[in-house]
Amino acid sequence: MFRRSFYGLYPYKSSMIGLESLTDPSSDWDIIETIGKGTYGKVYKVVSKKDGSQAAVKVLDPINDVDEEIEAEYNILRSLSNHPNVVKFFGMFYKSDELSGGQLWLVLELCNGGSVTDLIKGLLMRGKRLEEPIISYILYGALLGLQHLHNNRIIHRDVKGNNILLTTDGGVKLVDFGVSAQLTSARLRRNTSVGTPFWMAPEVIACEQQYDYSYDARCDVWSLGITAIELADGDPPLAEMHPVKALFKIPRNPSPTLRHPEHWCRSFSHFIAQCLIKDFETRPSVTHLLEHPFIKQAHGKDTSLRQQLSVLIREQQDVGNRIKTRHERINTRKTLIIESCPDDDLVNLEVLDEETIIAHLQRRYQELQIYTYVGDILIALNPFQTLNIYSPQVRGMKTMFSVSNFCICIIISGESGAGKTESAHLIVQHLTFLGKANNRTLREKILQVNPLVEAFGNACTAINDNSSRFGKYLEMKFTPTGAVMGAKISEYLLEKSRVIKQATGEKNFHIFYYIYAGLYHQDNLKKYRLPNKTAPRYIDCVNGKVMQDIISSKLYKEQFDAIQDCFRIIGFTEEEVNSVYRITLFNNLSPLIGSEELQEALTSHCVVTRGETIIRTNTVDKATDVRDAMSKALYGRLFSWIVNRINALMCSDGQIIGMNVGILDIFGFENFKKNSFEQLCINIANEQIQFYFNQHIFALEQIEYQSEGVDASLVEYEDNRPILDMFLQKPMGLLSLLDEESRFPQATDQTLVDKFQDNLRNKYFWTPKRVELCFGIQHYAGKVLYNVGGFLEKNRDTLPADIVVVLRTSENKLLQQLFSSPLTKTEETTNMRRQTVASYFRYSLMDLLSKMVVGTPHFVRCIKPNDDRQALRFNKERVMVQLRYTGILETVSIRRQGYSHRILIEEFVNRYYYLAFRAHQMPEGSRENAIIILQKAKLDNWVLGKTKVFLKYYHVEQLNLMLREVIARVVLMQAYTKGWLGARRYRREREKRNNGAIIIQSGSCNPNALPNDSDNRCMYRAQQYIRLVCEGHCILRFAVYNTKQIYSVKQENSLLIMQEDNNKE
Repeated sequence: MFRRSFYGLYPYKSSMIGLESLTDPSSDWDIIETIGKGTYGKVYKVVSKKDGSQAAVKVLDPINDVDEEIEAEYNILRSLSNHPNVVKFFGMFYKSDELSGGQLWLVLELCNGGSVTDLIKGLLMRGKRLEEPIISYILYGALLGLQHLHNNRIIHRDVKGNNILLTTDGGVKLVDFGVSAQLTSARLRRNTSVGTPFWMAPEVIACEQQYDYSYDARCDVWSLGITAIELADGDPPLAEMHPVKALFKIPRNPSPTLRHPEHWCRSFSHFIAQCLIKDFETRPSVTHLLEHPFIKQAHGKDTSLRQQLSVLIREQQDVGNRIKTRHERINTRKTLIIESCPDDDLVNLEVLDEETIIAHLQRRYQELQIYTYVGDILIALNPFQTLNIYSPQVRGMKTMFSVSNFCICIIISGESGAGKTESAHLIVQHLTFLGKANNRTLREKILQVNPLVEAFGNACTAINDNSSRFGKYLEMKFTPTGAVMGAKISEYLLEKSRVIKQATGEKNFHIFYYIYAGLYHQDNLKKYRLPNKTAPRYIDCVNGKVMQDIISSKLYKEQFDAIQDCFRIIGFTEEEVNSVYRITLFNNLSPLIGSEELQEALTSHCVVTRGETIIRTNTVDKATDVRDAMSKALYGRLFSWIVNRINALMCSDGQIIGMNVGILDIFGFENFKKNSFEQLCINIANEQIQFYFNQHIFALEQIEYQSEGVDASLVEYEDNRPILDMFLQKPMGLLSLLDEESRFPQATDQTLVDKFQDNLRNKYFWTPKRVELCFGIQHYAGKVLYNVGGFLEKNRDTLPADIVVVLRTSENKLLQQLFSSPLTKTEETTNMRRQTVASYFRYSLMDLLSKMVVGTPHFVRCIKPNDDRQALRFNKERVMVQLRYTGILETVSIRRQGYSHRILIEEFVNRYYYLAFRAHQMPEGSRENAIIILQKAKLDNWVLGKTKVFLKYYHVEQLNLMLREVIARVVLMQAYTKGWLGARRYRREREKRNNGAIIIQSGSCNPNALPNDSDNRCMYRAQQYIRLVCEGHCILRFAVYNTKQIYSVKQENSLLIMQEDNNKE
């Protein structure tokens, strides 16, 4: 006899179904053709060898971890398929196979009419739709089937168009009970979040986040309401969204309605509204809905409507217009089968060459599938348009919260304009959503960080309207349970020179335009001493369109309002914001400093010689240089102060040990018509990131394979270490030579080129003929020609001491602070007085690298499909160049062959021993125990090295999902156990109180003989009250004052208070 386990509570064992007692299907059935693919296996059409009748068979593999669902579906099919609106069940068979471990065959009734989804899709393609009586008939049949299930305490939990099948004669059948649940008298509700996202009820979705939440059979009513909309419109509501985003929207949005309700009768809309009542406690049951006017129109007309539906099915089959639409269901509390999809992962391509990869990416891009994996590395193609999809989900992101004390670094790289900044925004939004903070204010602050710092650090360039002109490393901190508890941002290598000069066709930092436009529309320009007819010099352009844009366009003004909100939400004071605006708008520094002191510092300088102070007047050019140097220093240090202030306002409790997720968004590789010192620094930083990528993906991985004795074929790759050495080596690297030349007052741009040419003799450096003051570098991404004009001055970045003194003595507190102490770790490390931009750049790069190497890296490679920023335009040659220099082809090879996750054996056992051992066993971190866990988890293609376990990129996600299921079971068992212990403790306390009452009663006086004297009478009444207390009726309170005896009794409902005073002498 079949023995049923507690569903979802204990591990499934094959002996429960009794595989050995099942017959082999080969003797009874022959497979004719494949009908489709289910969630866990294929569905075939079969024919009986005995009578030639046809049926459908769902083939399930029992070695996969879906056994609980097999058990649930088998129970329902075996006992409840005797209803005309439930698919018939012909039996279960077992086909033994030594290689695959055997297969379970569930043989079911063949519904040749297809699903109702197929029917409505086909009709819509032909310009038709289902008539309301037919829809009523289909919903009537589905309701009857659900009523049969609910009467037998079964919840379907996956009602949708694809699970309502039709027979060729117009029959309506419910199918697919893989995630169904049985209710018991002890458990009338469920709390597992399962189903297909678009059809899931709000209460079912809520169970994923709220473990104390539950639902009943009326969740099927909601799903049927969504199916009713599907029958009318062809798709469920929110079908255009990513399923995870739909799960976020369903509980928050109003109940959905028909797309065009005016095209349908009122009773149909009312039926849908009744099904989609959000509060499931007030939602009608299927029995009540069977009496709804829209459904009652099908009563008594079954035969005629069935014939009409049969005609539609035959017409559909004749036309052959069957559209396969499949929405995968999810089960967030169960182990999922992680299947590698050949479509979204380049690792699974059969042919690995450039043409195949380019063709694959182009096809996906045309289908708006902009994200493609290379194992655990994500390729993101910039769509140059807004898409209604969810943020890019780096593989493993959703399960990374399951391991505490863990650090992750997400490195976003790519050319300028490839979409790095937008990708960083989406990842931050995704992480804050997944790690919902208990403090809502903190979550809002984190979401405002990027917009604020990008207003001060981003600008419009010739190839990107929102180009990052600095490097940003955002570190988000999470508790061990995965809740956000803080964030910290680090900034690197701000392009300060943009403040004073921009190349042709480029603009200054966004904040200058935002502030000016905001003040203009607020009529506050005079307050800040700004002109109202002509734009200031630092935001004006050659064609003079800035003022026109500020006056006519609302964009800048809206951005100013958004920045105001960012300051307010993060926690800046009004005084701080005003100071930031005044310092940013250099025109109004005089009141902060003193006009005379500032004028003197700009137009003259002091020289001390042999004890004498000599004041020399600056030339106009010299005064201009001093002004520009002050502007750059002011803006750069103000930017650092803003970042520090943000960190102070978002600091977390350092005592809580959790995990960190770092997100690096840095300027991309640049190659303009004219490249200067700024492009050189940017491209050196990108060389460093590419080197880190190579080291992590190729070099270190292959070295570790060899040291651990793992057999893995080596992959050749382009190592850019020699180029990096040419830049960073001391004393003969390019940056060191630049610093050396900068120390000579008489050095010129030409002497700098000559020094480079004399010392940098390798294949990566060259000087072009007949082009003066230029040199070329063969970067990993291609050849770049640099113009050295201004290199020396930009590198020196000298700020006269007189200016520093004037700024430090300012009456403005913020201005004093900017120049009184180091604002960055790099400033603390280096000597600020002698520091050059190159030396600052070198130390900043070291600091950034030190943060990157701490965590486990996840790479996001952003690709620019064309240079014209046009949507849906895919330039093969342009994409090919980016794939080549980023090493994507080599990455595909090593991810297919290699092991991206390497965990120490002891750590692996400590992390995953729950999967194979009992909780109290605490096994040793040995190789044998690691093997036991891996075999129990049924993973394949893993390798055990000398000290580490080597896993494929998809193994860790599988293990974490299994671990999550085990922990969920443990929590459930603890809940039951604590409930039982509490009940036992209550019974013991009640028994103890009853015994106490008996003892007190046995020692009391005879209740029939009431004492005459007042003292004994009072004592007698007290004894009676004590008896009531012990029986649970009252609460006793004694109070004794000297010779008084006061007995006060207070009932639990606080309505009756008795007092007696016997102090009568």
